[in-house]
Amino acid sequence: MKAQYSEIDEVISYIHRNIYEPLSLSDLAKYAGYSPFHFTRIFKEKMGLPPSYYVSSVRLQKAKDLLLQTNLTVRDVAMEVGQQSLGTFTSKFSERVGVTPAQFRHSTIQVTEHLKSLQSLDTWDEPVLQIGGSTSTIIGHVEATTPFEGLVLIGLFPKPIPEGIPLNGTLISFTSKHNEFKLSGIKPGTYYLMATSVSWSMGPMDVLLPSQTLRTRSKEPIYITGNEPSSYQRVKLHEPHPDDPPILISLPLLMNTFLYRVMKNSNP
Repeated sequence: MKAQYSEIDEVISYIHRNIYEPLSLSDLAKYAGYSPFHFTRIFKEKMGLPPSYYVSSVRLQKAKDLLLQTNLTVRDVAMEVGQQSLGTFTSKFSERVGVTPAQFRHSTIQVTEHLKSLQSLDTWDEPVLQIGGSTSTIIGHVEATTPFEGLVLIGLFPKPIPEGIPLNGTLISFTSKHNEFKLSGIKPGTYYLMATSVSWSMGPMDVLLPSQTLRTRSKEPIYITGNEPSSYQRVKLHEPHPDDPPILISLPLLMNTFLYRVMKNSNP
């Protein structure tokens, strides 16, 4: 992140305050005091995402909140976040969250069941996704600025935002004595490592709307060529920063995928 662009922090606050209003590139650039071209360049340099993509991400985050905390129909939620087409909204939500709006709205019971199942697991060796065809592996350990016991969800994503299905990922049961992870079978490519925490004491709403969870994201991309046998990553979870991108990915989806793989490997 580029700390010198403090004006981008002000734009981020402006976006969150006015997320239900039209937010054109020219409006945001004017608020920052730059030309649209220069504003787009420095915004992407600091945030890793173009301004329009970041705005759409915050709107999807608001849509998740509306789905769980209001009785608005899915169509009304779409319109609230500036999407006139229900089909387009559903497609974008499904692609970037990992489940449909209706599935997300009705996933609170699923979260409770997953947390109970995960807390009772004896083994934590299987990744969420393991892609064959490569010998590359990422190993590392997780630290946290605030002590907790629970899960850490770690994923490799194609963009510097945790959305959709990770290209590779895992869950670990985190304690002060257990904090190592391993991602294997990674194909050559460019990745961004994202991680967030779920403490055992969290309720379903905290998991489904992870606005206060500890998290981290790699500030620079991770390049995998396929020639290196392994690389090492130190993951340090911190409290949310104003310029952190929204966690759009459905955490219960990752929990369910992990549990499925554990069951599949225990019953070959």
